[in-house]
Amino acid sequence: MNQWDTKPQINERELRGQSIAQNFGWVRRVDETTYMVHSQRLDREYQVIQTEAGWNCSCPDFQYRGQKCKHIWGVEISWTLRKRVESQIVIQAVRADNCPACGAENIVRHGLRHNKYGDLQRFTCRGCGKRFTVNLGFERMKATPETVSMAMQMYFSGMSFEFTAKALKLKGVKISGVGVYKWTKKYVALMQSYVEQITPQVGDTWRTDEMYLKIRGNMRYLFGMMDDETRFRIAQQVSAYKGTSDVRPMFREAERQAGKRPKVLISDGAPNFGMANRKEWYSKFKDRNTTHVADIRLGGEVHNNKMERQNGEWRDREKVMRGLKREDSPVLAGMQIYHNFIRPNMGLNGRTPAEAAGIKIEGENRWITLIQNASKTRARSLEAKVEG
Repeated sequence: MNQWDTKPQINERELRGQSIAQNFGWVRRVDETTYMVHSQRLDREYQVIQTEAGWNCSCPDFQYRGQKCKHIWGVEISWTLRKRVESQIVIQAVRADNCPACGAENIVRHGLRHNKYGDLQRFTCRGCGKRFTVNLGFERMKATPETVSMAMQMYFSGMSFEFTAKALKLKGVKISGVGVYKWTKKYVALMQSYVEQITPQVGDTWRTDEMYLKIRGNMRYLFGMMDDETRFRIAQQVSAYKGTSDVRPMFREAERQAGKRPKVLISDGAPNFGMANRKEWYSKFKDRNTTHVADIRLGGEVHNNKMERQNGEWRDREKVMRGLKREDSPVLAGMQIYHNFIRPNMGLNGRTPAEAAGIKIEGENRWITLIQNASKTRARSLEAKVEG
């Protein structure tokens, strides 16, 4: 029996268990200790029971081999997902709750203030009579928050800066492609500093891969790392070479962002992934090591199709731009925010990766909710520094 027939077989059971847990209705809870799990191959269910000695499954794999089967993995992962929903992080929409003059909460809507580029809601304080508008995050902007968020949505959905500007002109907004770029640069930096403070509740199997792109006409590689369970893009890095670039900074950033290390890492056969795994995530305790599965097969049980599909999103964006101008382009960070927090994922039943990772964004416009919360957090941080 070779190496592939022993160690990775256990990893395949966990991967199949993840697939079972992610299929709606395949894990059915009967009571606190009993679950019914749908078979992947047959039209039947297996009974998984929690006993004092551990889990017990009625499937042949567990009964004859006595090993932790994919159905038990599915129950455990499903239980973890349910706990994440219970402890979900909620990013609430910012509303006008207090008067900026007297601090009173007794405020009412009082018409609209008509600007050149749109309307702003006015409020009146019944305590002191002051009228004011709430424009957190968009102060001194000629365009309304809805216009700015619309521009970012169109751009990250696939339109170029110039086409986005032309589309906005049809709505009476006079803006150039350079102006749309400046909006993007400003608000991506603001949101990035905010979302980096939020820890996603990702799973224990991560995937990593690279894709080529052009920066000022030179070939470069964008390395990315995502969670297999939630499709959340945890970290990314631009490097000059494919198989020899040091990707340890991306591994360290992924661990910092997720607050943990994965149990399984899936990649292609590039040597720098294996080197980074050994250097960054090696432990003298074997049960704490990250198992690196690099022998992926396109049509097999272990493949990297999910990561390839995610790279396709970045490829579509890069084609429209015909390359990037700089390695730290706000477009790359903006695509990560758009993928994680804004864009619904069909593989997650219409949820965003952030929602799958326990982060819920409220409000009709997620862009505005993120920008205003980021601006609010930055203002509090600046106040704390001044007081300190």
